Amino acid sequence: MKLPRRFLCVITDENRCPVELARMALEGGARMLQLRRKNASGNELFSWAIRIQELCRQNDAIFVVNDRVDIAMAMQADGVHLGQEDLPAATARAMLGPEVLLGVSVSNVEEARRAHADGADYLGLGHIFPTVSKEKPDPPLGIAMIEPVRKAVDLPIVAIGGIDADNASEVIRAGASGLAVISAVASAENPIDATRELIRKIWL
Repeated sequence: MKLPRRFLCVITDENRCPVELARMALEGGARMLQLRRKNASGNELFSWAIRIQELCRQNDAIFVVNDRVDIAMAMQADGVHLGQEDLPAATARAMLGPEVLLGVSVSNVEEARRAHADGADYLGLGHIFPTVSKEKPDPPLGIAMIEPVRKAVDLPIVAIGGIDADNASEVIRAGASGLAVISAVASAENPIDATRELIRKIWL
């Protein structure tokens, strides 16, 4: 499966129903949905994943499961996204086979090169700006990190961390192929409109 040239990935949060958030984000034009719910049971994740995958298929969008390779394999998700502390990317690639998208979170060139060698299809680079969605002990990377990572590996970069409508355009101009957001959509009063505005900024 190929990623769009430019796209918005909306990640579910802990406060809104994942299925309803997915529905609104897709209505707003999101091309990728990522199911992330750290404290949910496997049964809950599986149930949500089945429903969100169906919504994504109806809207020609990509569905990715965060962390849980087993859930993704069980319900045949389009992809899996792994952090540096999750199952090693090379192991996940061997389990998933070549057709399933594999994203890996990175924060520097060394991690990006390792993810590429291990079979990643795209990189989640961050956090770019300060963010309240996840606790981050390290300082933000800033958009200056996008260019060296882009030059080091030939993989799409999905920037994440503190991205909103005010800074989305500059992140794309810096070399990111996609933007991943949590609070910019999930915490918005109207997630549909928030998604549309972010996509508009991506294509400016």
